Amino acid sequence: MSWHGRYFEDFVVGDVYRHPLGRTVTASDNVWLTLLTQNTMPVHFDAHYASQTEFGRRLVDSTFTLALVTGQSVTDVSQHVMANLGWDKVRLPHPVFEGDTIYSQSEVLGARESASRPDVGIVSVRTVGFNERGEIVIIFERTMMIYRRGNGPDVTAVEPVWDARAERALDRP
Repeated sequence: MSWHGRYFEDFVVGDVYRHPLGRTVTASDNVWLTLLTQNTMPVHFDAHYASQTEFGRRLVDSTFTLALVTGQSVTDVSQHVMANLGWDKVRLPHPVFEGDTIYSQSEVLGARESASRPDVGIVSVRTVGFNERGEIVIIFERTMMIYRRGNGPDVTAVEPVWDARAERALDRP
């Protein structure tokens, strides 16, 4: 059986989860997100403009970095999220450039029962994103409502149905 993520009961304050996937940021990632969000700052999509800045090249849109590192944490932190309650203390100590590979990890800061919803608990984490040189590029805290075990959607309950059409697709001799 594959990994299905943590439920509220699985979080222990002080635990650190090193998220398994790194991701190299491409020029397309940067330009697409910048233009999709109508961010008009040319340092993200205009190489000539960016060449005249202190960085000498295009910077990756910081909202892409936030989204990427949040996404990297899902498998360990929020696979069973009922709701995101907020991102706090977002800091960007080093820039991200096209071609950087980003890795991340999260530390559990708090885990408490919900006062109003018995099917979830409240979990807070600090997530750190860093590049291939080990430079920290983003730090943030995130608070979420996480389902308790036995609550929330259960995609593992779906089973494949082998009808005649599916059997023919196997193309067995």
